[in-house]
Amino acid sequence: MLLDHLSAKLRTIEAQSLTRFLRQAESGTAPRQQVRGADGRTRELLMFCSNDYLGLAAEPALREALIEGAQIYGGGSGASPLISGHSRAHEQVAETLGRWLTPHIPEARALGFCTGYMANLAVVTALGDEEAEIFSEAWNHASLIDGTRLARAQVKRYAHGDVAALRELLAASTAKVKLIVSDAVFSMDGDLAPLPALLALAEEFDAWLIVDDAHGFGVLGEHGRGSLEHFGLRSERLILVGTLGKAAGLAGAFVVAHATVTQYLLQAARNYIFSTASPPAVEHALLSSFALIEGDLGKARRANLRQLQARLRVGVEGLLARHPALGWRLAPSDTPVQPLIVGGNAEVMALAARLEREGIRVPGIRPPTVPKGEARLRITLCATHSEADVDQLLSALNAAAADMDKVAA
Repeated sequence: MLLDHLSAKLRTIEAQSLTRFLRQAESGTAPRQQVRGADGRTRELLMFCSNDYLGLAAEPALREALIEGAQIYGGGSGASPLISGHSRAHEQVAETLGRWLTPHIPEARALGFCTGYMANLAVVTALGDEEAEIFSEAWNHASLIDGTRLARAQVKRYAHGDVAALRELLAASTAKVKLIVSDAVFSMDGDLAPLPALLALAEEFDAWLIVDDAHGFGVLGEHGRGSLEHFGLRSERLILVGTLGKAAGLAGAFVVAHATVTQYLLQAARNYIFSTASPPAVEHALLSSFALIEGDLGKARRANLRQLQARLRVGVEGLLARHPALGWRLAPSDTPVQPLIVGGNAEVMALAARLEREGIRVPGIRPPTVPKGEARLRITLCATHSEADVDQLLSALNAAAADMDKVAA
């Protein structure tokens, strides 16, 4: 009976074109990757689905730093940070992140986590106690949403980017502690939150501003320090969460805030207190990643990303102008996340499958990750893509659009 119940749920998921399945990577993250599909065959695919935005995961310097870190520290950390898992490498990573963000957060101090999901749960649940009220952006990442569900605070949601609605909610609040919670770059749309306006409201209503910069860190700002650098923000009210498995090319996550905040998290954040620390070899390698991000290579790759983004957008906008009947649209984005909104679940998965048959992997994203009726191809660019790679994707999309127009006619 129990298995029958789950089997029925699986059939419902399949009927809605929402079934997910695993592919197996047979080579490392790169624009071209050996992938084993659901049919068991392995072939090379041109990948437009990685969050390795700067292409650092394949950098020889990081591979060598990982080896060096393993030679120094061995494998795992052995325990939670407060027991014995906090190594010299963990401390050096925290010091570097604190130094990077001090121009934007006075007396900044970092606390490390194994994943961004854990970091978001930690900061929202620790600060969102019974004296608090949380004001959560409607398009926030699942980890922030889950953090608000687990917090003891009351939660109010405001519509995407609706600063006026947020202001009304804050003005009506009588909570002792107010927490504004928002992604910086929205992972399924690629657009930026109005962080300057959010910070102004935090100042006006004596609130914290928790910012998840998972898709901005390494990519935005002159030195790759993320959304706070991009907007030139500075306040002790800012609490920044970031991941190190995307543009930094490795793994892990962090919270950077005023030292008083991170000291409180050290005492109260259950995800930090009761989790084994990340492997110190990875932390050691992150120091090399940071040097690449702020150095000449990082600057060059951020510039190349912007050129690739412009090339893709011009090409897709031309396609949309030639095939308006399809109803596709390109979401507004100045980041490497470039979503092509198709509409229906079956339609987007058919388009993704066609591209994959042609050797191009772009994932179809469906509800509940995105709103119903807005299923999309989530195209992500890496600085190690070439212009020829982008042109290959554009050619395949143009051919698909032309064939769909013929069928519709």
